[in-house]
Amino acid sequence: MDYSKTLKLPKTDFPMRGGLPTREPEMQARWEENNIYKKVQARTNGRPKFILHDGPPYANGDIHIGHALNKVLKDFIVRSKSMSGFDAPYVPGWDTHGLPIEHAIIKNEKIDRHKVGVVEFRERCADYAYKYVDKQRDQFKRLGVRGDWDNPYITLKPEYEARQVKIFGEMAKKGYIYKGLKAVYWSPSSETALAEAEIEYKDKRSASIYVAFPVIEGNGKLTEGDKVVIWTTTPWTIPANLAIAAHPELEYSLIKTEGEKFLIASGLLENVAQTIGWETYEVVAEYKGAELEGVVCRHPLYDRTSPVLPGEHVTLDAGTGCVHTAPGHGEDDFYLGQKYGLDVLCPVDGKGIMTKEAPGFEGVFYDDANKLITEKLKEAGALLHMNFITHSYPHDWRSKQPIIFRATEQWFASIDGFRQEMLAAIKDVKWMPHWGEQRLHNMIADRGDWCISRQRVWGVPIPIFYCLDCNEALINDDTINHVSDLFRREGSSVWFAKETKELLPEGMVCQHCGGKHFRKETDIMDVWFDSGSSHEAVLREREDLAWPADLYLEGSDQYRGWFNSSLSTAVAVYGRAPYKAVLSHGFTLDGEGRKMSKSLGNVIVPKKIMDQLGADILRLWVASVDYQSDVRISDAILKQIAEAYRKIRNTFRFLLGNLEGFDPKADRLPYEQLDELDRYMVLKNQKMIQKVRTAYKEYQFHTVYNTIHNFCSLELSSFYLDISKDRLYADAEKSLRRRSAQTVMYDILLDLVRLVAPIIPHTADEVWNYIPGTDVESVQLTDMPEADAKQLDEALEAKWDRLVEIRDEVNKALEEARREKIIGQSLSASVAIYPGEEAEKALKEAEERLKELFIASHVMLYPSSEKSPEDAVQLEGLAVVVKPAEGEKCERCWIITPEVGIDADHPTLCSRCATVVKQEVNA
Repeated sequence: MDYSKTLKLPKTDFPMRGGLPTREPEMQARWEENNIYKKVQARTNGRPKFILHDGPPYANGDIHIGHALNKVLKDFIVRSKSMSGFDAPYVPGWDTHGLPIEHAIIKNEKIDRHKVGVVEFRERCADYAYKYVDKQRDQFKRLGVRGDWDNPYITLKPEYEARQVKIFGEMAKKGYIYKGLKAVYWSPSSETALAEAEIEYKDKRSASIYVAFPVIEGNGKLTEGDKVVIWTTTPWTIPANLAIAAHPELEYSLIKTEGEKFLIASGLLENVAQTIGWETYEVVAEYKGAELEGVVCRHPLYDRTSPVLPGEHVTLDAGTGCVHTAPGHGEDDFYLGQKYGLDVLCPVDGKGIMTKEAPGFEGVFYDDANKLITEKLKEAGALLHMNFITHSYPHDWRSKQPIIFRATEQWFASIDGFRQEMLAAIKDVKWMPHWGEQRLHNMIADRGDWCISRQRVWGVPIPIFYCLDCNEALINDDTINHVSDLFRREGSSVWFAKETKELLPEGMVCQHCGGKHFRKETDIMDVWFDSGSSHEAVLREREDLAWPADLYLEGSDQYRGWFNSSLSTAVAVYGRAPYKAVLSHGFTLDGEGRKMSKSLGNVIVPKKIMDQLGADILRLWVASVDYQSDVRISDAILKQIAEAYRKIRNTFRFLLGNLEGFDPKADRLPYEQLDELDRYMVLKNQKMIQKVRTAYKEYQFHTVYNTIHNFCSLELSSFYLDISKDRLYADAEKSLRRRSAQTVMYDILLDLVRLVAPIIPHTADEVWNYIPGTDVESVQLTDMPEADAKQLDEALEAKWDRLVEIRDEVNKALEEARREKIIGQSLSASVAIYPGEEAEKALKEAEERLKELFIASHVMLYPSSEKSPEDAVQLEGLAVVVKPAEGEKCERCWIITPEVGIDADHPTLCSRCATVVKQEVNA
C-alpha cells in the first residue's frame, strides 16, 4: 500500500512564485472594472472622516523613486485608515502651472512665446500638462495606489482657479496684499521674480574683488584722498553703487601702507592685508562706525558720490566691514537706501542685460559685464585685488541658472500682517518628526514678505485692475466674485482672451477718482500660491472631503514649500492651519548614500522595479525603511526585500495548503477546545495584531513590516508551523488535534492577510481569493482585525515562552550533531536532556509534548539531580546528548520507533499511523 496517499500533505492552487509583474496589472484592471475605490467608500460611508490631503506633484516627466516613496506612504495610510474604522477618501492632485512647462513648450515645440498669442501658448501648456497628468496617473496606479483617479484635482481646472482667486481676494480685503518696489530674487533665465521657495543653493565660481572708493569729504575724520575699501563677489553691481555701509558699533582702522591710507574694519584688517598683499602697514587712526557717518566717497567709475551710512546688517563674517551698497540689487541695501532716501538704481533688465543706466556696459549680459567692469576698475586704479572663489550661491530651482537681486515693482503678501498668527497656529499642529515644528517656526519667524507675482503667462492671473485716469488698483468683493465666477465658467485663459471691460462687473467705477476706464494686471501668481490654495480649492470644494485636513505628508523640502505656503494662505484667511498634523519623509539615496543623478548612473527607476520584481516588492521596500530620515535603495537592497517577500508569501501558501477541505463554518473549534500549543499561538497572534495596529496608527510602517516578517519567519515558520506538521500531515483528518491547528491557522491567515493588505495589496487580494469561507470579493472591503484581550493568558505565555527558549537551546545541540554526521534530520534523533532545576520544572509541565517540541523521535528527560555525561553539549540551563534514535522508521510519518510493525496488518507503520490508516479505510 502507498501510505503516502493517506497523509494530509499541504495542497493549494495558490502559486509558489508571485509572478507580480504579470499578475499585478491584471488585478489592477479588475479593481478598476469593479470600481473598488467606489465600493470602499460606499462601505465606509458614515464613519468618522480621515482626510489625507495630497500635495500635488508637478506634471512634468515620468515619476521618480521619490514620487513612489511619497505616494506609497500615502496609500499605506489611506488603506489602513479605511480598514480601521474611518472613511478615508483619497483625492490625488497635480500642480500644472509654471516655468518648467513654459520652457518645455518653447524647447520641444520651438516656439517663441513673445510671438505666439498668449491664449494659444496657454492652450499648448495645458495640453502638455494634461499629457503628463495622464502619464503619471497610470504610473501611480501601477504602484497600486488607490484613489479617486477619475476625479483628481488639477490646479489648471476652472473650479480650482476660481477658488484660488477667492483666497487672493480675501487676503487683499484684509490688507495683506500690496504692490511695492523692492529688491527681489530675479531669474534672468526665466525672466521673472521668484519666491524664496523657488531658490536652491549650488556652488558657483565668482570673482572676488577689493575696490578702493576715494574720500572727497572726510567730515573731520578722514581726509580727501583716503580710501574706503569694499569687497564684493558681484562686480556687475558696482555701476549701481550708491553708498557704503559701516556698522555703527564696529571699530574701524585707518591704515597707511605703500604711501596711501585705507579704511577697513579692525576685526578684518589682518585678513584683508594678507589677501591684498600688504606686507607692512601702520594704523594711523581708529574710529567707531558711527563716527564715519557723513564721510562721502566718489564712485570709482562715475562722477557721483557714495556716502558712508550706518548699517546694522554689516558683519565681520567676510569682506572689509565696509559694505558696497546698491539699493537696486540687495535686500539689505534696499532697506538702507529707503531709510536714507537713496534712489533705487537698477541698471539691469529682466533678461539680465545691462541698461543705459550703466554707462559703458549697456547691452552686456550681467555675468559678462563682470570682466569688463573689473578691467575698468583696474584702469581707474581702484582695483586693489582680484581672485576667484567658489561659494554657495542662489539658483533658480527650475532653470538651474544663477539668480540676481533686482529691484522691481511686484505684488507681495505681507507676512508681517499675520506672522504671529502663523507662529501660534504652528503650535496647534502635530509635527512628525517633532523637529518639523521648530523648522517651520524658524522659517516663518525669519521670512520676508512673499513675492507672489510672476512675469510669465502660464499661471493664474492676478485679478487686479488699474484705473487709467489715476493708476490706482481696483480690487473689491464685486470684482473678485465676478472674476472668480468667470474663471469657474471659462477658465483663467478668459483673462487673456477678453478685453478689460468684459472682465469687470457692469457699471464699475474707480473708488478713488470715479474713472470708468481700466487696464488689467498682466502678471500671474506664484505657483506656490496655486498649490498653497489647495486646502480651499479642494478640501472646501468637494463634498466628500473636509477642512482642515487630518494630515499633510510630503518630503522634508516642503517645509519651505507647500507646508509653508498652505499655512500662509490658510492663516491669512481662516486664522488657523489647514492641517491637524504634518508628517515629512526624507530623500531617496543610492545604496552608498549618494544622491541619485544621471551622471553617476545610480538612478533607480520605479517602472524598472515593477517590470522586474513587481509593485508589491517596491511597496515592501517603502514599508521596510525608516522613511522619516533619508532612505537608501539599490539592487542589493531590493534583492533582500524580495527574499523577505518570498518568506511572507510562502507562509501564506503553507497556511492555505493546510486548510484544504477545512470548512470554517463546520470544522472550526471554539477557543476552549483548542490545544494548549494552539492557544499559545492565538495569544502570540493577538500580540502581533496589537503591535501592528499601533504601528499603523503611529505611521511606523517599518514596525509593521518587521513585526509581520518576524512573525512569519520566527513564530510561524521556524516554530509553530514546523512542529505542527506531524499532526497536520499524519493525524486523522477530523481529529481534534488537527482541527485545532487548522482553526488557529485559519484565523491567523485571515488576520495576516488583512494586516498586510495596506502594504502589499496585490498579494493580499490574491491570497484572499483562495481562503475558504470568505464571501467578500476583496480584502480591501474588510476591516483589519482587533486584538482580543480575553485571549491574552499571561501564565500560558510565560510557560511556552520558556519552552521556546529551551527549544532554541536544544536545537543548537541537534545542529551540532548534524554537523558531526551523528544524525541526519532531527526526526532521526534521540535526545537526552539533563536540565537544571528551573528548566526541569518547565520541561516536566510539557513532558508528553517534548518529541513534538523538538521534532525528535525520542526524548528522555532526566531529573535535575542527574549529572550530565562528559559528551553532553553544555547549554544555557541544561545539557543535551544527541544520539541516533533506536527502532525502525515509520514509512508514513518517518518517526523512528520500536513500535513500527506492532500492527500485523501494517508492518511498516507505527501504531499511531496504523490506527489512522484503518480509520481512513473504514470511513
